Amino acid sequence: MTSETSRLPATARAVSPRTPRRTGRPGSGLGTALLWVGTVLFVLPFLFTVVTSLRTAADVARAPLGIPHTFTLKNFSDAFRQIHYGPSTLNTLLITGLSCVCITVLGSLAGYPLARITAGWSTAVYRLFILGTSIPVFVVVAPLYLLMRDMNLLDTYAGVVFIYTAINLPLAVFFYTSFIRSIPVDLEEAAALDGCGAFRTFFVVVLPLLRPVTSTLLTFVALQIWNDLLVPLVFLQDPGKRTVMVNAYSFIDPHTVQPTTLFPAALLGVLPLLVIFVFFQRQVVAGMSAGAVK
Repeated sequence: MTSETSRLPATARAVSPRTPRRTGRPGSGLGTALLWVGTVLFVLPFLFTVVTSLRTAADVARAPLGIPHTFTLKNFSDAFRQIHYGPSTLNTLLITGLSCVCITVLGSLAGYPLARITAGWSTAVYRLFILGTSIPVFVVVAPLYLLMRDMNLLDTYAGVVFIYTAINLPLAVFFYTSFIRSIPVDLEEAAALDGCGAFRTFFVVVLPLLRPVTSTLLTFVALQIWNDLLVPLVFLQDPGKRTVMVNAYSFIDPHTVQPTTLFPAALLGVLPLLVIFVFFQRQVVAGMSAGAVK
């Protein structure tokens, strides 16, 4: 045994048969702990909302933060009926869908020339759009109301869609312009050599490449429009045209708040958006990841 060991090279004899375990980075444990704390802080309010929605009013009044003793689905059935859940959800889906289509179409069509034209006016227009992202909607509510009134668009779906499109168009132009600038111009030059015009080049070559940034943009825009209360509350007077979130938060009383009434309505309001995200989460996450890599 000793003779065989002596024949081995010195480097081989120096290696220990048991290699030491690699230790993690110094900040990995702290990062994991912070991640768990953030997850708990995010999940606990949601769980509290769900549990409170399933409790009776007497149980909540006896111990608001205590252990629940009785559960019921009557709170959801009452909220479903009182907020006119079916029609209001369809109204929200219609407004959100049409607004997202208008924002993506107009934003991509405006972002393409702003990204490729290097003239001075192009830079000025792009900066004007960027300036529009810093204007809060509260500042323009009164002028928009007068404009919609003069155009006979008050209390119409078209007026609300136009308002959402105008509010979110600067953000869409910023997203698309920044992304298109990262696309190589060689692809468009090759299409031009094949006889493609500007519009055909955009729709055939550029538009399919915008899928990642479109997924990211639609995530932000859809959440904002779905959860918005100001625009539907001001520009839709007909209760039958109100969105689901406006009807849900109509239960808020300035003097008293009933959690067993408000919480089920709020959960029903976000339920369709949550279902849509669950079914399309793979496409949304893939698009956002591709946009980040790009």
